[in-house]
Amino acid sequence: MSLLIVMFGLLIGSFLNVCIYRIPRGESIAYPQSHCPECLNDIRWYDLIPIISYTFLRGKCRYCGEKISFKYPLIELLTGGIFLVIYIKFGITFNLIKYLIMASFLIVIAIIDFETTDVFSITTYSGIAIGILLSIVGLFLNGDSLVDELLGAGIGVGIIALIVFLTKGMGEGDIEIAALCGIFLGWKGMIITLMISFILGAIVGILLIVFKIKGKQDAISFGPYLAIGALISLLLKSDIINFYLLLFFTK
Repeated sequence: MSLLIVMFGLLIGSFLNVCIYRIPRGESIAYPQSHCPECLNDIRWYDLIPIISYTFLRGKCRYCGEKISFKYPLIELLTGGIFLVIYIKFGITFNLIKYLIMASFLIVIAIIDFETTDVFSITTYSGIAIGILLSIVGLFLNGDSLVDELLGAGIGVGIIALIVFLTKGMGEGDIEIAALCGIFLGWKGMIITLMISFILGAIVGILLIVFKIKGKQDAISFGPYLAIGALISLLLKSDIINFYLLLFFTK
């Protein structure tokens, strides 16, 4: 079953590559079919097999020889790996479907934000809407608390919005990402997500400035850190909560 989950993740990763490429360009993710951006030749199905086609073609377009970015198989592998870890954590359950969907949205949002410093509402609003729908389904299937998840979204939105409007240190798109994370993770998961993302963002930001890759006034995308924080929170929330309880409430 693990192999099937990885293969499924690779296929989804291939689709996510299409989303990551086309959404910032304002193109449809469904039409036209995939094509080489250099020579515009349509890419046949046998050249779209995750990992295998890239390896067989040696990372080049079949028709014009244009180099294909290693980013594409990397995202496929990343998606397959994340899907596998989520499957190991949750097994074949409703939560597996729920969190695979969350992870897919976060991968697209994080990579687009990293590459463009933009967050597109088509990704965040769609993710929030699906998250709310899944929360309602979970309410009936598992007895999940919809209040918990709405509170998670509220905490995420409130904290990030406060930072955005008081310091101008983040973009308004980060508010939407926080809402998406909160609606999937609930209030405990959202707090852990924020904690991890702030720590990671601070560390990376300092390193970028120290090594003069970025200046103090340069924009640094925060979406990737929210996404990483959300995935870590999803997988390790109980462990992190137990660690802090032992650290602060035991003698």
